[in-house]
Amino acid sequence: MKIAIVYKSITGNTKLLAEAIKEEIPTNQLVYFGEPKENIQADLYIIGSWTDKGMCATEIADFMKSIKNSKVAYFGTAGFGGSEEYFNRLFERIKTNIDDSNEILGEFFCQGKMPMQVKDRYVNLIKEHPDDKNLKVSIENFDKALTHPDKNDIQNAKEWVKNII
Repeated sequence: MKIAIVYKSITGNTKLLAEAIKEEIPTNQLVYFGEPKENIQADLYIIGSWTDKGMCATEIADFMKSIKNSKVAYFGTAGFGGSEEYFNRLFERIKTNIDDSNEILGEFFCQGKMPMQVKDRYVNLIKEHPDDKNLKVSIENFDKALTHPDKNDIQNAKEWVKNII
């Protein structure tokens, strides 16, 4: 089976997962590893992205739309969240970019650290709106996300891909 790992990473979280997943793919089956580009030919596409306002990166969405009659597995990182319910809602939105001719083999998500400018924005907003409970929750979530993806996340991603292949 020809396997391609196609991903987009901004802060390095998704790249970290992609590299861990790559370790579990037999080298004689891996035909591509990297960012989306045209004419990647594989039987199984393992596709990953960071989360941008509840959706995958535009380049990943466009790439997924181009795949037909193949097997697809999706992995992602999200700064906000950590609950299966949240990750399920994300994937429901993201999978609208996967053509119906494809077979979806599964999805994997974990939390990922965010750039410090995100926290700076929250801190500045809370100065303007000190009673905003949502901003306080956002700052708590930011701090929690700083350690992710962690060793458990990476191990879970490896187990997930072993089950996929």
